[in-house]
Amino acid sequence: MLKAILFDLDNTLILYDEARFYRGYFREIEKLFADIMPAEKFMERLIDTIKALVQSNGEVTNAEYFMEAFAQGYKDRKDELWNRFLVFYETEYDKLEANCKLPNDLHETMDNIVQTGLKLVLASNPIFPLNVHMKRLAWAGLEHLPLEMVTHIENMSFCKPRIEYYLQISQKINEPPEACMMVGNDPVNDMVAANAGMMTYLTDDSKDKWRVRVDTSEVLERLRIENIPEPDFKGSLSEVPDAIKLFYHPKL
Repeated sequence: MLKAILFDLDNTLILYDEARFYRGYFREIEKLFADIMPAEKFMERLIDTIKALVQSNGEVTNAEYFMEAFAQGYKDRKDELWNRFLVFYETEYDKLEANCKLPNDLHETMDNIVQTGLKLVLASNPIFPLNVHMKRLAWAGLEHLPLEMVTHIENMSFCKPRIEYYLQISQKINEPPEACMMVGNDPVNDMVAANAGMMTYLTDDSKDKWRVRVDTSEVLERLRIENIPEPDFKGSLSEVPDAIKLFYHPKL
């Protein structure tokens, strides 16, 4: 019996050009660190640190792992550097232009899913603080969803596409992986949930060119992920309730 639905956020619940958005993100956030390191060095370090998160052994939170890596050479200023990130996300992040669109019938779709009583999880890659994920959720007018959990940098110890990321969610919501369905647009980061035992639904609402493409072959090889099964379902987000009703949840 299906007990929980996990939703990716970027280009699943909100549709936008991620590459364009993050170019603006880097331009703005680097300004807060200009007195410490040049923009080029900051961007390189931030990108390398985010990539390094996938190597975490899970012994510390993503936030702790992130700052340990990012603050190399600046150990005495680690707390200050972390606070600068927090200040940016609290005061400047809202000024970035996302120009996002919404999947067809988004609110009706989510209302139908909420009515099932299934546990809802916002399973966005946990590389940002909670308020960042909630701000992006608000772009879709979904900030009031009755979420069982939101994965973020301070409450998770793994990132996508780690299988452990999905197992950690399962543990935290107290539901076995087999009782969960992961819904997302990324054929690697989201659909790898199948290897954790979850059902998967690959959405197709976003333009493929909007998604930030990263060569994950090296990551998958390092994590010994040899293959990712085909998703159990493919289609628009608006068809998710039909998939649940037809195959998994008699209340729909």
